[in-house]
This record gives sequence, structure tokens and C-alpha cells, in this order.
Amino acid sequence: MENLTKLEFVALDITGKNNLSWILDAQIHLDTMDLGDIIVDGNETSMQDRAKAMIFLRHHLHEGLKIEYVTAKDPFELWQNLKNRYDHQKTVILAKARYEWMHLWLQDYKTVSEYNSAMFRITSQLKLCAETITDVIG
Repeated sequence: MENLTKLEFVALDITGKNNLSWILDAQIHLDTMDLGDIIVDGNETSMQDRAKAMIFLRHHLHEGLKIEYVTAKDPFELWQNLKNRYDHQKTVILAKARYEWMHLWLQDYKTVSEYNSAMFRITSQLKLCAETITDVIG
């Protein structure tokens, strides 16, 4: 059955292709709900806040992931399990973004606008991977 309530952001895809943006969105939304510390090791939040965070996180997961992590009762445990599952994608995305950054040439684009769009997309990926952006990366 489909989720009947509106999602605040796109649910985490089972392939993990939107993992980096999902992490950022989830952290921001948890912070706005005063639940940001819930995904930090050693947090001492109430059971009620843990339940709120768990409902929120599960609501923003692909149905297959909900089934796979049905036994996770603690939001920190779920967060760590998802991190362990998809953290390798950061390495893949970072390698691709570094390659694209090193081979970014204005003459490869028809317009400056297309070049700028590509540049901002690449720099966003590098920032999500916590990479420092310079003229030469590597």
C-alpha cells in the first residue's frame, strides 16, 4: 500500500542512488524537529523522541528497505545500518566527480550556462563527499 501522507523529501531508494542527498535532507529535517542528536552515538533521548524519529525515518525509506529493516527499533541503529550499507557509494560518486572536475572544459559546452550547470552539479557532489574544491583535485 502506498504512503498516504506527503513526504517532506524523496524516500531513500533501495539502490542507494540518492543516499547522499537523502542523508542531508534527513539530517536537516531531524534538526528542525529537535531530533538531530538521535542519530549520534551515545544519545540519551526519550523513548517518545526515538519513536518520532523512527517513524520519520521509516516514512522516508523505500518499501523494500522498510521490510529489510523491520526489526530495527532504534533510530541510531537504523541510521548506522543504512550508513554501512550505502557508504561505499560516496567513494564511487567522489571518483566520478573528481574525474569530471579534472576534465571540465568550457569549450566542451555549447553555452556558458550549460558549463555553469555542469560545474555546479560537480561541485555539489564534491561538497556532499566532503571534498575540498580547488583548481586541481587529487
